[in-house]
Amino acid sequence: MTASDAQSMSLSQLLDMASDEDREAYENLWLGYTETYGAPDLRDAIANTYTHRQADEVLCFAGASEGIFAANTVILDKSSHAIVVTPNYQSHESLPLAICEASAVALDANDGWSLDIDAIAAAIKPNTKLVTINFPHNPTGAILPLDRYEALITLCRKHGIYILHDEIFNGLGQTGTSHLPFIADVYERGLSLNVMSKSYGLPGLRIGWIACQDKALLSQMERMKHYLSIANSGPSERLTLIALKNRSTILARNCAIVDKNLPKWDSFFSRYPDLFDWQRPQGSCMGFPKYHGADGIDTFTQSLVENSGVLLLPGSIYQSTLGKTPENHFRLGYGRENLDEGLAVFDEHLQTYAS
Repeated sequence: MTASDAQSMSLSQLLDMASDEDREAYENLWLGYTETYGAPDLRDAIANTYTHRQADEVLCFAGASEGIFAANTVILDKSSHAIVVTPNYQSHESLPLAICEASAVALDANDGWSLDIDAIAAAIKPNTKLVTINFPHNPTGAILPLDRYEALITLCRKHGIYILHDEIFNGLGQTGTSHLPFIADVYERGLSLNVMSKSYGLPGLRIGWIACQDKALLSQMERMKHYLSIANSGPSERLTLIALKNRSTILARNCAIVDKNLPKWDSFFSRYPDLFDWQRPQGSCMGFPKYHGADGIDTFTQSLVENSGVLLLPGSIYQSTLGKTPENHFRLGYGRENLDEGLAVFDEHLQTYAS
């Protein structure tokens, strides 16, 4: 019940979407090394998901985590300073800290989990080289208001700071959700991190990428990749190309699942107003409610999984070494098709637990 990715599909389902030409290319693929930057036609397809980017402004990785590692390692050195938002995906904090000094700016639960740009400005130092953000946000599902996003870009442009924007949930949410423009389209020092794992629901492909206007920086990350995966999986590149050619269909399917499931969580929490505080997510397929039980979230989630087989992610997983993170929250998901079964068991557990 805590999954952060959209509903996946089988290999045969994905291949059913392929043109005859793309299916033949997949079935007759030569299994040698692929290009370190990524296959040219794949990079062209990725570039087409942006408004202004070209294939030579895209570098493919073996998943998003490799991209996060490469970006931090290339941009930062021991004399640098980085700023990260909290709560966060752990590597966005732990990787900068392994290299240099880092500061955290917490999202505000009382402000719709938004980001205080003045707090970012206050955290900037003369040696600040990187600000890392993530919207739609993991785990809250928050989307930064456009005016704050633009203010952040203006601030970082003034100081010559790179922005690494983890955009892996862009495109996923209720049908019609307004997502932020990709950072690589609107900022010359913006790094757009994306992957097939989350919005597309295809984590098994292990294909991610960074798009960036700074080709020299991409070249440095490409050289770093030679010490990591070297090159991506050829079959995965062919399958990712098929998926991206059917991008609209896949995203529409996944957003339709969100349309169906999110109101079910609304209804669930309306039955327990004293036990939970539910802030409806703005995007992605996950939320971060607060639990008000006296036992605390860790005890509650442990009892839930051990006694009823329902897994939620306690907010303690999102703890930070840089500052306080919200207490007694938990991450839930609604991007998969088996939600009704889980909700029924969750309901039953709460009745037993309360008694």
